[in-house]
Amino acid sequence: MNKTGKVWIAGAGPGDARLLTVRARQLLDEADVIVYDALISTEILSLIPLGKELVHVGKRSGHHLMPQEEINTILLKEAQKGKRVLRLKGGDPFVFGRGGEELELLASRGVPFEVIPGITSAAAVPAYAGIPVTHRDYTSSFHVITGHPRKGGVSRIDYQALVKAGGTLIFLMGITSMESILKGLMEAGIDKDTPAAVLEKGTLAKQRQVVSTVSCLFGEAAKAQIGTPAVIVVGDVCLLAEQFHWAGDRPLGGREFLLTRPRQSMSGLAAKLRELGAQVIELPAVRTVTIDPNPVLGQALRELAGWSGERWLVFTSPTGVCTFFSQMMKMGMDIRDLCAGLYPAKFAAIGTGTEKALHGFGVFADLVPDVYCARSLGEELAHTVAPGGYVMAVRAREGSDELFPPLWAAGIHAADIPLYETLYETYGTLKEKISSMLWSGEIDGVTFTSVSTVKGFVRAVPLPHYRGIRAICIGEQTAAEARKYGMQIQTSREASIDSMAELILEMFGDKPCKNSR
Repeated sequence: MNKTGKVWIAGAGPGDARLLTVRARQLLDEADVIVYDALISTEILSLIPLGKELVHVGKRSGHHLMPQEEINTILLKEAQKGKRVLRLKGGDPFVFGRGGEELELLASRGVPFEVIPGITSAAAVPAYAGIPVTHRDYTSSFHVITGHPRKGGVSRIDYQALVKAGGTLIFLMGITSMESILKGLMEAGIDKDTPAAVLEKGTLAKQRQVVSTVSCLFGEAAKAQIGTPAVIVVGDVCLLAEQFHWAGDRPLGGREFLLTRPRQSMSGLAAKLRELGAQVIELPAVRTVTIDPNPVLGQALRELAGWSGERWLVFTSPTGVCTFFSQMMKMGMDIRDLCAGLYPAKFAAIGTGTEKALHGFGVFADLVPDVYCARSLGEELAHTVAPGGYVMAVRAREGSDELFPPLWAAGIHAADIPLYETLYETYGTLKEKISSMLWSGEIDGVTFTSVSTVKGFVRAVPLPHYRGIRAICIGEQTAAEARKYGMQIQTSREASIDSMAELILEMFGDKPCKNSR
Protein backbone atom coordinates (compact mmCIF):
# COMPACT_ATOMS: atom_id res chain seq x y z
CA MET A 1 0.00 0.00 0.00
CA ASN A 2 1.36 3.43 -0.98
CA LYS A 3 1.56 5.54 2.16
CA THR A 4 2.79 8.67 0.39
CA GLY A 5 0.51 11.63 0.93
CA LYS A 6 -0.15 14.46 -1.47
CA VAL A 7 0.63 18.16 -1.76
CA TRP A 8 -1.67 20.88 -3.04
CA ILE A 9 0.05 24.13 -4.02
CA ALA A 10 -2.81 26.63 -3.74
CA GLY A 11 -3.16 30.34 -4.25
CA ALA A 12 -5.09 32.12 -1.50
CA GLY A 13 -5.60 35.32 -3.47
CA PRO A 14 -4.65 38.78 -2.22
CA GLY A 15 -6.37 38.62 1.18
CA ASP A 16 -10.14 39.06 0.96
CA ALA A 17 -11.57 35.68 2.00
CA ARG A 18 -14.31 35.99 -0.61
CA LEU A 19 -11.62 35.75 -3.30
CA LEU A 20 -10.58 32.25 -2.23
CA THR A 21 -11.36 29.71 -4.92
CA VAL A 22 -13.92 27.06 -4.08
CA ARG A 23 -11.21 24.38 -4.21
CA ALA A 24 -8.82 26.27 -1.93
CA ARG A 25 -11.63 26.81 0.57
CA GLN A 26 -12.43 23.10 0.48
CA LEU A 27 -8.81 22.15 1.12
CA LEU A 28 -8.70 24.26 4.30
CA ASP A 29 -11.07 21.68 5.76
CA GLU A 30 -9.53 18.59 4.18
CA ALA A 31 -5.78 19.10 4.67
CA ASP A 32 -3.85 17.59 7.57
CA VAL A 33 -1.01 20.11 7.39
CA ILE A 34 -1.20 23.70 6.15
CA VAL A 35 2.06 25.46 5.27
CA TYR A 36 1.36 29.17 4.84
CA ASP A 37 3.08 32.47 4.08
CA ALA A 38 3.08 35.78 5.93
CA LEU A 39 0.82 37.29 3.27
CA ILE A 40 -2.12 35.02 4.14
CA SER A 41 -4.66 37.33 5.76
CA THR A 42 -5.98 36.83 9.28
CA GLU A 43 -9.47 36.54 7.80
CA ILE A 44 -8.42 33.52 5.73
CA LEU A 45 -6.45 31.95 8.58
CA SER A 46 -9.54 32.23 10.78
CA LEU A 47 -11.40 29.90 8.40
CA ILE A 48 -9.03 27.02 9.18
CA PRO A 49 -10.67 24.52 11.57
CA LEU A 50 -8.98 23.88 14.89
CA GLY A 51 -6.85 20.77 15.03
CA LYS A 52 -4.95 21.37 11.81
CA GLU A 53 -1.17 21.32 11.93
CA LEU A 54 -0.04 24.80 10.88
CA VAL A 55 3.45 25.67 9.69
CA HIS A 56 4.20 29.37 9.28
CA VAL A 57 7.06 29.87 6.85
CA GLY A 58 6.60 33.64 6.75
CA LYS A 59 8.02 34.48 3.35
CA ARG A 60 7.82 38.16 2.51
CA SER A 61 10.12 40.20 0.31
CA GLY A 62 13.32 40.90 2.23
CA HIS A 63 12.15 39.00 5.33
CA HIS A 64 12.38 35.22 5.02
CA LEU A 65 11.45 33.38 8.17
CA MET A 66 12.50 30.17 6.44
CA PRO A 67 14.74 29.58 3.39
CA GLN A 68 12.99 28.35 0.25
CA GLU A 69 14.98 25.10 0.29
CA GLU A 70 13.73 24.32 3.79
CA ILE A 71 10.13 25.00 2.76
CA ASN A 72 10.54 22.56 -0.13
CA THR A 73 11.87 19.94 2.27
CA ILE A 74 8.96 20.40 4.70
CA LEU A 75 6.46 19.74 1.92
CA LEU A 76 8.32 16.61 0.87
CA LYS A 77 8.72 15.17 4.37
CA GLU A 78 5.12 15.81 5.43
CA ALA A 79 3.80 14.17 2.27
CA GLN A 80 6.12 11.20 2.79
CA LYS A 81 4.47 10.71 6.18
CA GLY A 82 1.23 10.07 4.32
CA LYS A 83 -0.31 13.46 5.09
CA ARG A 84 -2.47 15.70 2.94
CA VAL A 85 -0.42 18.89 2.72
CA LEU A 86 -1.81 22.26 1.67
CA ARG A 87 0.81 24.80 0.66
CA LEU A 88 -1.11 28.06 0.93
CA LYS A 89 0.47 30.98 -0.91
CA GLY A 90 -0.63 34.58 -1.37
CA GLY A 91 -2.03 35.49 -4.78
CA ASP A 92 -1.34 32.85 -7.43
CA PRO A 93 1.43 30.30 -6.79
CA PHE A 94 2.83 30.63 -10.32
CA VAL A 95 2.85 34.44 -10.49
CA PHE A 96 6.13 35.24 -8.74
CA GLY A 97 5.10 32.82 -6.01
CA ARG A 98 7.98 30.36 -6.51
CA GLY A 99 5.43 27.58 -6.80
CA GLY A 100 7.43 25.98 -9.58
CA GLU A 101 10.48 25.70 -7.35
CA GLU A 102 8.44 23.90 -4.70
CA LEU A 103 7.15 21.41 -7.26
CA GLU A 104 10.61 20.50 -8.55
CA LEU A 105 11.57 18.54 -5.45
CA LEU A 106 8.15 16.87 -5.19
CA ALA A 107 8.22 15.82 -8.83
CA SER A 108 11.76 14.44 -8.56
CA ARG A 109 10.72 12.28 -5.59
CA GLY A 110 7.47 11.03 -7.13
CA VAL A 111 5.18 12.78 -4.63
CA PRO A 112 1.66 13.40 -6.02
CA PHE A 113 0.67 17.05 -6.24
CA GLU A 114 -1.92 19.42 -7.65
CA VAL A 115 -1.78 23.13 -8.38
CA ILE A 116 -4.76 25.28 -7.42
CA PRO A 117 -4.50 28.67 -9.17
CA GLY A 118 -5.37 31.73 -7.12
CA ILE A 119 -6.51 35.24 -7.98
CA THR A 120 -3.35 37.21 -8.53
CA SER A 121 -2.87 40.53 -6.78
CA ALA A 122 -1.73 41.92 -10.13
CA ALA A 123 -5.36 42.06 -11.24
CA ALA A 124 -7.35 42.00 -7.99
CA VAL A 125 -5.59 44.81 -6.10
CA PRO A 126 -6.01 47.37 -8.91
CA ALA A 127 -9.63 46.23 -9.34
CA TYR A 128 -10.38 46.94 -5.66
CA ALA A 129 -8.86 50.40 -6.17
CA GLY A 130 -11.08 51.07 -9.18
CA ILE A 131 -8.24 50.63 -11.70
CA PRO A 132 -8.91 48.29 -14.64
CA VAL A 133 -5.60 46.90 -15.90
CA THR A 134 -6.94 47.15 -19.47
CA HIS A 135 -9.47 49.49 -21.05
CA ARG A 136 -10.13 49.86 -24.77
CA ASP A 137 -9.79 53.66 -24.58
CA TYR A 138 -6.46 53.51 -22.73
CA THR A 139 -4.53 50.28 -23.32
CA SER A 140 -4.96 46.80 -24.72
CA SER A 141 -2.21 45.05 -22.74
CA PHE A 142 -0.72 44.81 -19.29
CA HIS A 143 2.62 43.54 -18.04
CA VAL A 144 3.34 42.05 -14.63
CA ILE A 145 6.87 42.56 -13.35
CA THR A 146 8.57 41.53 -10.13
CA GLY A 147 10.02 44.56 -8.41
CA HIS A 148 12.17 42.42 -6.18
CA PRO A 149 15.82 42.61 -7.31
CA ARG A 150 18.19 39.68 -7.61
CA LYS A 151 20.63 38.91 -4.83
CA GLY A 152 23.13 41.72 -4.60
CA GLY A 153 20.51 44.33 -5.51
CA VAL A 154 20.91 43.92 -9.29
CA SER A 155 17.70 44.80 -11.13
CA ARG A 156 16.32 42.28 -13.61
CA ILE A 157 13.92 44.75 -15.26
CA ASP A 158 14.35 45.69 -18.94
CA TYR A 159 12.94 49.22 -18.70
CA GLN A 160 13.58 49.99 -22.37
CA ALA A 161 11.45 47.03 -23.46
CA LEU A 162 8.64 47.90 -21.05
CA VAL A 163 8.42 51.52 -22.16
CA LYS A 164 8.55 50.49 -25.81
CA ALA A 165 5.80 47.88 -25.36
CA GLY A 166 3.42 50.36 -23.75
CA GLY A 167 0.44 49.08 -21.82
CA THR A 168 -0.23 49.03 -18.11
CA LEU A 169 2.79 48.14 -15.97
CA ILE A 170 2.16 46.30 -12.72
CA PHE A 171 5.05 45.82 -10.31
CA LEU A 172 4.65 43.25 -7.55
CA MET A 173 6.92 43.21 -4.48
CA GLY A 174 8.32 46.56 -5.56
CA ILE A 175 7.67 48.87 -2.64
CA THR A 176 11.29 48.83 -1.41
CA SER A 177 12.52 49.41 -4.97
CA MET A 178 9.91 52.02 -5.91
CA GLU A 179 12.34 54.90 -6.32
CA SER A 180 14.66 52.95 -8.60
CA ILE A 181 11.74 51.50 -10.60
CA LEU A 182 10.26 54.93 -11.31
CA LYS A 183 13.70 56.36 -12.08
CA GLY A 184 14.42 53.48 -14.44
CA LEU A 185 11.19 54.09 -16.35
CA MET A 186 11.93 57.79 -16.76
CA GLU A 187 15.48 57.08 -17.90
CA ALA A 188 14.04 54.69 -20.47
CA GLY A 189 11.91 57.49 -21.90
CA ILE A 190 8.51 57.23 -20.23
CA ASP A 191 6.71 60.57 -19.85
CA LYS A 192 7.29 61.75 -16.27
CA ASP A 193 3.64 62.86 -16.11
CA THR A 194 2.34 59.36 -16.85
CA PRO A 195 -0.26 58.46 -14.18
CA ALA A 196 0.99 56.03 -11.55
CA ALA A 197 -0.38 54.57 -8.33
CA VAL A 198 0.77 52.57 -5.35
CA LEU A 199 -1.85 50.34 -3.68
CA GLU A 200 -1.24 49.16 -0.12
CA LYS A 201 -2.98 46.14 1.48
CA GLY A 202 -5.23 45.75 -1.52
CA THR A 203 -8.59 43.93 -1.03
CA LEU A 204 -8.24 44.16 2.77
CA ALA A 205 -10.24 46.40 5.08
CA LYS A 206 -7.34 48.79 5.61
CA GLN A 207 -6.36 49.15 1.96
CA ARG A 208 -4.92 52.54 0.96
CA GLN A 209 -3.79 54.08 -2.29
CA VAL A 210 -1.86 57.02 -3.64
CA VAL A 211 -2.47 58.07 -7.23
CA SER A 212 0.03 60.46 -8.74
CA THR A 213 2.51 60.54 -11.63
CA VAL A 214 5.72 58.66 -12.34
CA SER A 215 7.83 61.62 -11.26
CA CYS A 216 5.94 62.36 -8.04
CA LEU A 217 4.67 58.98 -6.82
CA PHE A 218 7.68 58.08 -4.68
CA GLY A 219 7.59 61.32 -2.73
CA GLU A 220 3.84 61.24 -2.19
CA ALA A 221 3.92 57.59 -1.14
CA ALA A 222 6.64 58.41 1.39
CA LYS A 223 4.52 61.23 2.82
CA ALA A 224 1.58 58.84 3.17
CA GLN A 225 3.88 56.23 4.77
CA ILE A 226 2.76 53.54 2.37
CA GLY A 227 4.12 50.17 3.43
CA THR A 228 4.06 46.53 2.41
CA PRO A 229 2.40 44.66 0.88
CA ALA A 230 1.84 47.04 -2.02
CA VAL A 231 1.40 46.97 -5.78
CA ILE A 232 2.70 49.69 -8.12
CA VAL A 233 0.66 50.47 -11.23
CA VAL A 234 1.87 52.68 -14.06
CA GLY A 235 -0.34 53.75 -16.93
CA ASP A 236 -3.22 55.98 -17.99
CA VAL A 237 -5.76 53.57 -16.45
CA CYS A 238 -4.73 54.91 -13.03
CA LEU A 239 -6.79 58.01 -13.86
CA LEU A 240 -9.93 55.87 -13.64
CA ALA A 241 -9.52 55.28 -9.90
CA GLU A 242 -11.35 58.50 -9.11
CA GLN A 243 -14.32 57.45 -11.22
CA PHE A 244 -14.41 53.71 -10.55
CA HIS A 245 -13.66 53.52 -6.80
CA TRP A 246 -16.09 51.19 -5.04
CA ALA A 247 -14.54 49.09 -2.26
CA GLY A 248 -14.56 51.85 0.34
CA ASP A 249 -17.99 53.08 -0.75
CA ARG A 250 -19.82 50.04 0.57
CA PRO A 251 -21.73 50.66 3.83
CA LEU A 252 -19.11 48.82 5.89
CA GLY A 253 -16.19 49.23 3.49
CA GLY A 254 -12.92 49.62 5.35
CA ARG A 255 -14.33 48.03 8.53
CA GLU A 256 -13.15 44.83 10.19
CA PHE A 257 -15.00 42.78 12.78
CA LEU A 258 -14.21 39.79 14.96
CA LEU A 259 -17.00 37.23 15.38
CA THR A 260 -16.92 34.88 18.36
CA ARG A 261 -19.99 32.65 18.06
CA PRO A 262 -19.66 28.87 17.48
CA ARG A 263 -18.41 28.01 13.99
CA GLN A 264 -21.58 26.10 13.05
CA SER A 265 -23.58 29.27 13.76
CA MET A 266 -21.10 31.73 12.25
CA SER A 267 -22.18 31.93 8.62
CA GLY A 268 -25.34 34.04 9.01
CA LEU A 269 -23.82 37.13 10.61
CA ALA A 270 -20.52 36.76 8.75
CA ALA A 271 -22.33 36.69 5.41
CA LYS A 272 -24.41 39.75 6.27
CA LEU A 273 -21.37 41.80 7.27
CA ARG A 274 -19.34 40.72 4.25
CA GLU A 275 -22.22 41.59 1.95
CA LEU A 276 -22.08 45.10 3.42
CA GLY A 277 -18.37 45.32 2.61
CA ALA A 278 -16.78 44.43 5.95
CA GLN A 279 -13.87 42.10 6.47
CA VAL A 280 -14.72 39.39 8.99
CA ILE A 281 -12.39 37.40 11.19
CA GLU A 282 -14.00 34.28 12.59
CA LEU A 283 -12.82 33.32 16.06
CA PRO A 284 -15.25 30.76 17.44
CA ALA A 285 -14.59 31.30 21.13
CA VAL A 286 -16.79 28.34 22.02
CA ARG A 287 -18.12 25.16 20.47
CA THR A 288 -21.06 23.04 21.46
CA VAL A 289 -21.01 19.28 21.97
CA THR A 290 -24.24 17.31 22.11
CA ILE A 291 -24.76 15.19 25.22
CA ASP A 292 -25.23 11.76 23.64
CA PRO A 293 -26.50 9.43 24.88
CA ASN A 294 -28.82 11.53 27.01
CA PRO A 295 -30.94 9.32 29.31
CA VAL A 296 -32.01 12.38 31.32
CA LEU A 297 -33.70 13.81 28.23
CA GLY A 298 -35.41 10.50 27.48
CA GLN A 299 -36.80 10.26 31.01
CA ALA A 300 -37.95 13.90 30.92
CA LEU A 301 -39.77 13.39 27.62
CA ARG A 302 -41.59 10.37 28.99
CA GLU A 303 -42.57 12.39 32.08
CA LEU A 304 -43.72 15.25 29.88
CA ALA A 305 -45.79 12.93 27.68
CA GLY A 306 -47.57 11.50 30.73
CA TRP A 307 -48.23 14.83 32.43
CA SER A 308 -51.91 15.40 33.03
CA GLY A 309 -51.81 19.20 32.94
CA GLU A 310 -50.46 21.95 30.70
CA ARG A 311 -47.08 21.16 29.16
CA TRP A 312 -44.43 23.61 27.94
CA LEU A 313 -41.12 23.14 26.13
CA VAL A 314 -38.75 26.07 26.55
CA PHE A 315 -35.81 26.84 24.23
CA THR A 316 -33.09 29.38 24.91
CA SER A 317 -30.98 29.10 21.73
CA PRO A 318 -31.17 27.96 18.10
CA THR A 319 -28.57 25.32 18.99
CA GLY A 320 -30.92 23.96 21.61
CA VAL A 321 -33.75 23.71 19.08
CA CYS A 322 -31.69 21.79 16.52
CA THR A 323 -30.16 19.51 19.14
CA PHE A 324 -33.52 18.72 20.73
CA PHE A 325 -35.24 17.62 17.53
CA SER A 326 -32.18 15.67 16.45
CA GLN A 327 -32.15 13.80 19.77
CA MET A 328 -35.88 13.15 19.55
CA MET A 329 -35.42 11.48 16.18
CA LYS A 330 -32.64 9.30 17.56
CA MET A 331 -35.06 8.20 20.29
CA GLY A 332 -37.67 7.24 17.70
CA MET A 333 -39.96 10.15 18.55
CA ASP A 334 -41.37 13.04 16.56
CA ILE A 335 -43.65 16.05 17.00
CA ARG A 336 -46.75 13.85 17.34
CA ASP A 337 -45.44 12.53 20.65
CA LEU A 338 -45.58 16.08 21.99
CA CYS A 339 -49.11 16.72 20.74
CA ALA A 340 -50.88 13.69 22.19
CA GLY A 341 -53.42 13.92 25.04
CA LEU A 342 -55.65 16.69 26.31
CA TYR A 343 -52.78 19.16 26.59
CA PRO A 344 -50.62 19.32 23.46
CA ALA A 345 -47.21 20.75 24.25
CA LYS A 346 -46.72 24.49 23.93
CA PHE A 347 -43.47 26.11 22.95
CA ALA A 348 -41.59 29.12 24.30
CA ALA A 349 -38.53 30.77 22.74
CA ILE A 350 -36.17 33.26 24.35
CA GLY A 351 -35.92 35.45 21.25
CA THR A 352 -36.55 35.78 17.54
CA GLY A 353 -33.47 33.78 16.54
CA THR A 354 -34.66 30.80 18.56
CA GLU A 355 -38.19 31.36 17.30
CA LYS A 356 -36.97 31.16 13.69
CA ALA A 357 -35.13 27.94 14.48
CA LEU A 358 -38.45 26.46 15.68
CA HIS A 359 -40.07 27.53 12.42
CA GLY A 360 -37.56 25.32 10.64
CA PHE A 361 -39.14 22.31 12.35
CA GLY A 362 -42.72 23.38 11.59
CA VAL A 363 -43.36 24.84 15.06
CA PHE A 364 -44.67 28.30 15.95
CA ALA A 365 -43.72 29.62 19.37
CA ASP A 366 -46.61 30.24 21.77
CA LEU A 367 -44.55 32.68 23.82
CA VAL A 368 -41.62 34.96 23.11
CA PRO A 369 -40.82 37.52 25.85
CA ASP A 370 -40.74 41.23 25.07
CA VAL A 371 -37.23 41.41 26.53
CA TYR A 372 -35.03 38.64 25.22
CA CYS A 373 -33.36 37.31 28.36
CA ALA A 374 -33.75 34.36 30.72
CA ARG A 375 -35.30 36.40 33.52
CA SER A 376 -38.01 37.90 31.32
CA LEU A 377 -38.72 34.49 29.81
CA GLY A 378 -39.14 32.98 33.26
CA GLU A 379 -41.36 35.84 34.45
CA GLU A 380 -43.67 35.68 31.41
CA LEU A 381 -43.95 31.90 31.71
CA ALA A 382 -44.83 32.26 35.39
CA HIS A 383 -47.75 34.52 34.41
CA THR A 384 -48.82 32.37 31.45
CA VAL A 385 -48.58 28.73 32.49
CA ALA A 386 -51.69 27.37 34.16
CA PRO A 387 -51.46 26.09 37.76
CA GLY A 388 -50.27 22.52 37.80
CA GLY A 389 -48.43 22.96 34.52
CA TYR A 390 -45.08 21.46 33.63
CA VAL A 391 -42.25 23.51 32.11
CA MET A 392 -39.29 21.69 30.61
CA ALA A 393 -36.33 23.84 29.53
CA VAL A 394 -33.96 22.13 27.10
CA ARG A 395 -30.70 24.06 26.82
CA ALA A 396 -26.96 24.15 27.55
CA ARG A 397 -25.71 22.39 30.67
CA GLU A 398 -24.61 25.71 32.17
CA GLY A 399 -27.65 27.86 31.42
CA SER A 400 -28.65 31.09 33.12
CA ASP A 401 -29.74 30.80 36.76
CA GLU A 402 -32.40 33.49 36.23
CA LEU A 403 -34.89 31.35 34.28
CA PHE A 404 -36.32 29.19 37.07
CA PRO A 405 -36.88 31.32 40.23
CA PRO A 406 -40.07 32.98 38.84
CA LEU A 407 -41.45 29.53 37.95
CA TRP A 408 -40.69 28.06 41.35
CA ALA A 409 -42.24 31.07 43.06
CA ALA A 410 -45.42 30.48 41.06
CA GLY A 411 -45.54 26.83 42.12
CA ILE A 412 -44.94 25.53 38.61
CA HIS A 413 -43.21 22.20 38.14
CA ALA A 414 -40.05 22.91 36.15
CA ALA A 415 -37.24 20.75 34.83
CA ASP A 416 -33.85 21.89 33.54
CA ILE A 417 -32.66 19.38 30.93
CA PRO A 418 -29.13 19.77 29.52
CA LEU A 419 -28.84 19.04 25.79
CA TYR A 420 -25.30 20.12 25.06
CA GLU A 421 -22.13 21.33 26.67
CA THR A 422 -20.25 24.51 25.83
CA LEU A 423 -16.49 24.09 25.45
CA TYR A 424 -14.00 26.92 25.17
CA GLU A 425 -11.66 26.95 22.21
CA THR A 426 -7.92 27.62 22.31
CA TYR A 427 -5.77 29.10 19.54
CA GLY A 428 -2.08 29.43 18.73
CA THR A 429 -0.74 31.66 15.96
CA LEU A 430 -4.16 33.14 15.21
CA LYS A 431 -4.48 34.24 18.83
CA GLU A 432 -1.26 36.21 18.59
CA LYS A 433 -2.25 37.93 15.36
CA ILE A 434 -5.70 38.84 16.67
CA SER A 435 -4.30 40.11 19.96
CA SER A 436 -1.96 42.40 18.05
CA MET A 437 -4.77 43.67 15.80
CA LEU A 438 -7.05 44.37 18.76
CA TRP A 439 -4.33 46.15 20.67
CA SER A 440 -3.46 48.35 17.66
CA GLY A 441 -7.11 49.20 16.98
CA GLU A 442 -7.27 47.49 13.57
CA ILE A 443 -10.43 45.60 14.53
CA ASP A 444 -13.46 47.90 14.73
CA GLY A 445 -15.70 45.70 16.86
CA VAL A 446 -16.19 42.27 18.41
CA THR A 447 -19.57 40.52 18.37
CA PHE A 448 -20.86 38.40 21.24
CA THR A 449 -23.99 36.24 21.05
CA SER A 450 -23.93 34.72 24.54
CA VAL A 451 -22.28 34.97 27.92
CA SER A 452 -20.16 31.95 27.02
CA THR A 453 -18.74 33.68 23.92
CA VAL A 454 -17.51 36.54 26.12
CA LYS A 455 -15.87 34.13 28.53
CA GLY A 456 -14.40 32.13 25.67
CA PHE A 457 -13.03 35.24 23.97
CA VAL A 458 -11.26 36.44 27.11
CA ARG A 459 -9.70 33.02 27.55
CA ALA A 460 -8.67 32.75 23.90
CA VAL A 461 -7.30 36.30 23.52
CA PRO A 462 -5.54 37.44 26.70
CA LEU A 463 -4.90 41.19 26.72
CA PRO A 464 -3.59 43.54 29.43
CA HIS A 465 -7.07 45.04 29.47
CA TYR A 466 -10.18 45.11 27.26
CA ARG A 467 -11.21 48.76 27.65
CA GLY A 468 -10.61 49.61 24.00
CA ILE A 469 -12.81 46.84 22.62
CA ARG A 470 -16.16 47.85 21.16
CA ALA A 471 -18.42 44.94 22.04
CA ILE A 472 -21.62 44.38 20.06
CA CYS A 473 -23.81 42.18 22.28
CA ILE A 474 -26.98 40.26 21.49
CA GLY A 475 -28.68 40.82 24.86
CA GLU A 476 -28.43 42.30 28.31
CA GLN A 477 -26.94 39.22 29.97
CA THR A 478 -24.22 39.06 27.36
CA ALA A 479 -23.61 42.79 27.73
CA ALA A 480 -23.35 42.44 31.50
CA GLU A 481 -20.64 39.81 31.10
CA ALA A 482 -18.68 41.97 28.63
CA ARG A 483 -19.03 44.95 30.96
CA LYS A 484 -17.13 43.03 33.66
CA TYR A 485 -14.02 43.39 31.53
CA GLY A 486 -14.46 47.10 30.88
CA MET A 487 -15.47 46.77 27.23
CA GLN A 488 -17.39 49.52 25.45
CA ILE A 489 -20.88 48.04 25.17
CA GLN A 490 -23.57 48.29 22.51
CA THR A 491 -26.58 45.96 22.69
CA SER A 492 -28.87 45.04 19.81
CA ARG A 493 -32.55 45.91 20.13
CA GLU A 494 -33.56 42.29 19.63
CA ALA A 495 -31.76 39.04 20.38
CA SER A 496 -31.28 38.18 16.73
CA ILE A 497 -28.53 38.17 14.13
CA ASP A 498 -30.52 40.56 11.94
CA SER A 499 -30.76 43.04 14.80
CA MET A 500 -27.03 42.76 15.49
CA ALA A 501 -26.26 43.43 11.82
CA GLU A 502 -28.55 46.48 11.90
CA LEU A 503 -26.78 47.81 14.99
CA ILE A 504 -23.35 47.36 13.40
CA LEU A 505 -24.56 49.20 10.31
CA GLU A 506 -25.84 52.05 12.46
CA MET A 507 -22.58 52.27 14.39
CA PHE A 508 -20.10 51.95 11.55
CA GLY A 509 -21.96 52.40 8.27
CA ASP A 510 -21.18 56.04 7.67
CA LYS A 511 -20.64 55.76 3.91
CA PRO A 512 -23.35 55.50 1.24
CA CYS A 513 -23.09 52.50 -1.06
CA LYS A 514 -23.64 53.51 -4.67
CA ASN A 515 -23.68 49.87 -5.78
CA SER A 516 -26.10 48.56 -3.15
CA ARG A 517 -28.96 46.44 -4.39
